[in-house]
Amino acid sequence: MVNEKHRKVVYQIYPKSFKDTTGDGVGDLRGIIAKLPYLADLGVDMVWLNPFYPSPQRDNGYDVADYTAIDPRFGTMADFEEMVEKARGYGIGFMLDMVLNHCSTEHEWFQKALAGDPFYQDFFILRDEPTDWVSKFGGNAWSPFGDTGKYYLHLFDKTQADLNWRNPHVREALFDVVNFWKEKGVEGFRFDVINLIGKDEVLEDCPVNDGKPAYTDRPINHDYLRMLNEASFGQAPHLMTVGEMSSTTVENCLLYSRPERQELDMAFNFHHLKVDYEDGQKWTIMPFDFAELKRLFHTWGEEMSEGDGWNALFWNNHDQPRALNRFVDIENFREEGATMLAASIHLSRGTPYIYMGEEIGMVDPDYDTMADYVDVESLNNYQILLDQSKAPEDAFAIIKAKSRDNARTPMQWDSSENAGFTTATPWLKPGKSYQEINVAKDQNGVIYTFYKDLIKLRKDMALISEGSYKASHQDHPQVYAFERHYEGQALLVLNNFYGTETPVALGEFATGRVLFSNYETTELGQTVTLQPYQTLAILKG
Repeated sequence: MVNEKHRKVVYQIYPKSFKDTTGDGVGDLRGIIAKLPYLADLGVDMVWLNPFYPSPQRDNGYDVADYTAIDPRFGTMADFEEMVEKARGYGIGFMLDMVLNHCSTEHEWFQKALAGDPFYQDFFILRDEPTDWVSKFGGNAWSPFGDTGKYYLHLFDKTQADLNWRNPHVREALFDVVNFWKEKGVEGFRFDVINLIGKDEVLEDCPVNDGKPAYTDRPINHDYLRMLNEASFGQAPHLMTVGEMSSTTVENCLLYSRPERQELDMAFNFHHLKVDYEDGQKWTIMPFDFAELKRLFHTWGEEMSEGDGWNALFWNNHDQPRALNRFVDIENFREEGATMLAASIHLSRGTPYIYMGEEIGMVDPDYDTMADYVDVESLNNYQILLDQSKAPEDAFAIIKAKSRDNARTPMQWDSSENAGFTTATPWLKPGKSYQEINVAKDQNGVIYTFYKDLIKLRKDMALISEGSYKASHQDHPQVYAFERHYEGQALLVLNNFYGTETPVALGEFATGRVLFSNYETTELGQTVTLQPYQTLAILKG
């Protein structure tokens, strides 16, 4: 039976950078309303929005100060309601970002706790003695809780205090948040770092991997997610949910996403986007490890398929440099590389996510100086790199390659000033490429058209939306290949990850027909020669 959710494709919008209609240099909800026809033309079913709630913006909105309001810089609740209603007319639903692991220290709950209210002090994780855990943004994961002599836990920025899910009042308050937006007509929820909510009752030092094993994927996490499901979105089975899972495992993601578990519909994991981390460290530069990339895709693809779990598939998001810069020779093969990367996930088993600008082949901004960056993680780690005796030019090169700001530059609508994003000074400088790479120029171009065709194919073919995943050609030095099987149909998908031709033996698919490719003509035989960055999908004869 075809699961309607499996046919859907999600488009991610970083509201701050999508489209400014008020002339303040910051994107807004009315900008999204204005671009609904564009999203409908692309064919996406759901739009995931990064946080637009009131926030001091220490972490670009992931430091939420009020969970059930709209930050005035983005618009009003009336704007939000109009956006939801108009999108519904295009067959598009909205997926909201729920940041339920932590809240801003400016949130009313934290302020009341600081003022001495014991009820709200138990909303947070306070200890007399801090553990040795390291913040994901660098530095200690604990900060002094006012002048009380206690410390509060913050796995991210010190202005993002972790919430105490062991307190039933915290859970009830957060379930109310999800239900508030559900009643506003929201059709999906993306839960930020949701596998970190279940901390142990007794917190202990953990020198391994900066303390991550002590708070990641704890067994109680699954209990909390079942409670959340039952109290909110589980009451409306058509709602789509995805959990962002930090440093997770296949075993846990099977538990998170198996339908009968009644936790979530699918899970994001990030292992494949760490294959260019030297010794597992983000703030380094090295060529991507293709063998490891393939191993990860095959492991997750096969094990989630066999165990009836479901993957969220993606190359890009607001926290990652543009995939084209990481995996493709963009000087010579930007279009071929962009379409190959797209097919490698859209033809796979799982729900594809498109990050704004990906569908026109946007690339990193190519900034010239640290003054162009605003992301707190990037600024902190630039200083850390200098403290480690890195030369300024070497530290800058690393930030340039790995900064989250690479993905957060304004959407490139046209070749006019500021890429058609705003008439004012944008909150973040546009990338240098906007005069060559923009929607006005590319909406009828190769990459955009290819994405439209991929989205349509998922809707038209149950083999794509429902088929199993089987690894293929595992030893090929430059091809990532997999098979899809469904009700007697079989599809072989070949993806050449390099800028050189390469032969591939087709075996039982030699007599098949080309279903999809990013090159116009390909002769099939016992072997096929893949062109640079070619993707080729062959339906068994």
